[in-house]
Amino acid sequence: MRIAALSLMLCLAGMSQAAQMPIAAMPGGNLVFKQVQSIRERRFTDIVEQKTDFSCGAAALATVLRQAYWLDVDEDQIIKGMLQNADQDLVRTQGFSMLDMKRYVESIGMRARGYRIPAQSLESVNIPVVVLLDIRGYKHFVVLQRTQKDWVYIGDPVLGHKRYSHEDFLKGWNGIVFAVIGPGYDKTNALLTPPAPLTAKNQLDSFSPVKDAELMDFGFIQSDFF
Repeated sequence: MRIAALSLMLCLAGMSQAAQMPIAAMPGGNLVFKQVQSIRERRFTDIVEQKTDFSCGAAALATVLRQAYWLDVDEDQIIKGMLQNADQDLVRTQGFSMLDMKRYVESIGMRARGYRIPAQSLESVNIPVVVLLDIRGYKHFVVLQRTQKDWVYIGDPVLGHKRYSHEDFLKGWNGIVFAVIGPGYDKTNALLTPPAPLTAKNQLDSFSPVKDAELMDFGFIQSDFF
């Protein structure tokens, strides 16, 4: 039993892409196929992962344009577009700026603007926006997906889906949100409903043991229970 369980864990851990996993079903031992997703894939669902040290702004912007506006753009395209009007030496040392992102968005016929908003108004931001965080002295662009109760949900181009407490988020945030405005906005886009964090507590909260009556439906008898 332990060997079978270990084999299953190794198989799941080795998956780099979503796949179908055969699972023995009761009764009769027939196989059913269930769609499975690696932890890494789930972490980056709907988020563009940055590929270079200086491209967090491009990846964050690509995430918003792809998910909220269904534009077929990727990180590489946005980098090339922003470099046309950016100071390339400055980009190599400091990365892209919100001004670089604004110029790119306007070059594709949309509007973009940075807004300074008070901390107490975060919950009123009901579209995904790009924000700049200072993480241990490192300036990093991420997507603010939504704010709810005590949590701020973030799409991070390096770490994937994350959530911060209001207090922790405000420590690193500069108070500005970068909003993209244009036609074709999807009001039900996936960024507004980020997945729940993968934590042991969440898994325990959702655990529901099989009831005795359900076991008896599969042919077990009372004396089998322990």
